[in-house]
Amino acid sequence: MSIQVTRLANGLTVASDSMPGVESVSIGVFVGVGTRNETLEVNGVAHLLEHMAFKGTARRSARAIAEEIEAVGGHLNAWTGRETTAYYARVLAADVPLALDILADILQNSAFDPEELARERQVVLQEIGLAEDTPDDIVFDLFQETAFPEQPLGWPVLGRAEVVGDLGRDALTAYLKGEYGADRMVLSAAGRIEHAALVALAERHLGGLKPLGEAKPVAARYVGGELRSERELEQVHLVLGFPGVSAHDPDFYAANLLSTLVGGGMSSRLFQEVREKRGLVYSIYSFLSHFQDGGLFSIYAGTGESEAAELLPIVADELGKVATKVDAAEIQRARAQARAGILMARESTSARAEALANQILTYGRPLPTEEILTAIERVDEAAVERLAARLFTGKPTLTALGPIGRVEPYARLAERLA
Repeated sequence: MSIQVTRLANGLTVASDSMPGVESVSIGVFVGVGTRNETLEVNGVAHLLEHMAFKGTARRSARAIAEEIEAVGGHLNAWTGRETTAYYARVLAADVPLALDILADILQNSAFDPEELARERQVVLQEIGLAEDTPDDIVFDLFQETAFPEQPLGWPVLGRAEVVGDLGRDALTAYLKGEYGADRMVLSAAGRIEHAALVALAERHLGGLKPLGEAKPVAARYVGGELRSERELEQVHLVLGFPGVSAHDPDFYAANLLSTLVGGGMSSRLFQEVREKRGLVYSIYSFLSHFQDGGLFSIYAGTGESEAAELLPIVADELGKVATKVDAAEIQRARAQARAGILMARESTSARAEALANQILTYGRPLPTEEILTAIERVDEAAVERLAARLFTGKPTLTALGPIGRVEPYARLAERLA
């Protein structure tokens, strides 16, 4: 079996996915906490902490971190999500010890130098400003906040400028000590890797981390509703969504196929009806957000001011049709897309390392590829129709930015969907 998993005495999980046919390794520490684990007073601290991890430790300066990994041709990066934060590297197999040494160093020994922190806060504030100036970016944050108002799941991952501007060293240290427990972490590697050697390295570099017990974020509470913002833009940016399914829902795989056939490609219903047949948009697609205790089924569209009036009624009509009739050919295409996506991703060390970590953080175990493919094959037309009826009659969330005067009123849209 290519996948092996070991749990260290401190609760940290070490997982490897051996790919003998490659020369490189993708390796990362995936922490099962993110924006959901913040308080309102420090919203953005998880993302700022991720930035500051690369700005120097007790052993290395920020420049030394960059130079050491690039001296071996490697790549080092990180990202912050709502439920996970990841620090990862890609290197040649012989350089795994160096990569893990650096990852362990930035996670355990970051200096949080005040001058570096002041500079990096400005970088993050620029990032927030850029997002706010990019309508097809900020519309998703506004949508998330409208779906889950006044709760951590609805807060922006980047944080709010007025909060981030005041975050100091104490806030970073408190979040790190209070949330980064060994038992909330997965060290995951995929590529030319030997599991026993990886475990030995993990013991040496991460064995001193302390466990903190299971993280207990504020429970998800979907509310929904609408947010409309009149702005001087060339396009209207719309996100329409519904309460979706969690990562643990029995309809998890049905939701993925439903999203594919609704708006997952050029053959999808929305692309064919809204763009190809009517020419109302340049971009329209559906997407899913799965959380531990909830989810969202969402549709994004960018349209012109004059086309906006026609768009939502057509989308609502198409969603109603899915709930009553799905063709076997559609399901087969959606299955084929899902299967191809999974198998193609297995050719990437980065995708395999991340998938392995996410499965362990979500389900407590790796999911064999055949188990996933079998579950996808079992989804039939009736399951997708049933799920569509369940989701699309839920209270909708609508976010609209731009010249929105012709966008259908929320009450009328909700009536159509009901």
